[in-house]
Amino acid sequence: MILSSLNLYQYRLPLDVLLPVGKQRIDHRAGLVLQACISIEGEYRQVEVDIAPLSGVDINQQALVGFSRESLAQVQHSLVELLPQLCGQHIDRLLEYANTSAYPSLAFGLSLLHAKLSGKLDAIRPQTATVPLIYHPTDTGTDLLDNKIAALGVDVHSVKVKVAQASIEDELKLIYGILRIRPDLKLRLDANQGFTLEQAIEFAACLPLDSIEYIEEPCQNPKDNVEFYQAIGMPYALDESLNDPAYQFEMQKGLTALVIKPMLLGTVERLADLIDTAQSYGVRCIISSCLESSLGIHDLAHLAAIFTPDETPGLDTLTAFSQDLLISSGKKHCLTLAQLELIAQHTLDLTLQSDSSIAKGEER
Repeated sequence: MILSSLNLYQYRLPLDVLLPVGKQRIDHRAGLVLQACISIEGEYRQVEVDIAPLSGVDINQQALVGFSRESLAQVQHSLVELLPQLCGQHIDRLLEYANTSAYPSLAFGLSLLHAKLSGKLDAIRPQTATVPLIYHPTDTGTDLLDNKIAALGVDVHSVKVKVAQASIEDELKLIYGILRIRPDLKLRLDANQGFTLEQAIEFAACLPLDSIEYIEEPCQNPKDNVEFYQAIGMPYALDESLNDPAYQFEMQKGLTALVIKPMLLGTVERLADLIDTAQSYGVRCIISSCLESSLGIHDLAHLAAIFTPDETPGLDTLTAFSQDLLISSGKKHCLTLAQLELIAQHTLDLTLQSDSSIAKGEER
């Protein structure tokens, strides 16, 4: 299977409401779409992937911290240099470059492109259920938040709640307000390493433990998580800790789940290996978004169905987007490739290739 064309596009999607990135807020999402076409005995297959490192600046023009180490410009520069080397090559070269890339978002995108070109996502029905995201309103009123909670379907059993973003009093009010409207819900709290050990214990001690499924990254220093668990008995999950390139799974007391953002982790193979290892210790794995476009969320839903079919992924971020991208989620506007900025374009003229040269390319 030969890569007969590779096109790179850039997008910028405004948000209808601000989205939280840790304690920061963003009002748009930018990224790249990499499109590839392969030829198989005269037949053509075309697919696209979303490559969107979670970096850049927030609404106050401050650099986003704690997520992607690479910038969008760095990834774009790497792809502009890489695409002419890939065009005309066998698709397995995508994996070679993915496995050696220093940028997790690029590694994920290239390996996902390989999986889609290989048809590995074709027969899988994407996971359609998701865990709704709730966070302390900054640009919307509490009435809208209450209405959102009241409108949740009876089939929704868990919600994700951002904490360590406002005062403890305000966040306790938020949590108890959710449970007042839907006392049957289980809450997945996400602290984004926002509490000191003492703050985490003080906060958790005020919560109804039976209503808390787990808390993600409760402590600024992840080494304090075990002590937090021993003090409170509240299970915790890891999220930001997985972004460390040197991260290796290690079972810890109180660890109940890994919240995995593939765009921050790296290749699809690394994703599969991490899930296999964690599940062998009885640790749940939740695939979560990096605030990707509808194209990216669609692919994450497929990966969730493949690797974590018994878990509901955390992909409830599209409601904030003003437009869809290539894949419709039901919004009024869905951008096509023709509406994006073309960054690079490379096409292999197969009519000029002899049968022997094509065969030679397949061997590479």
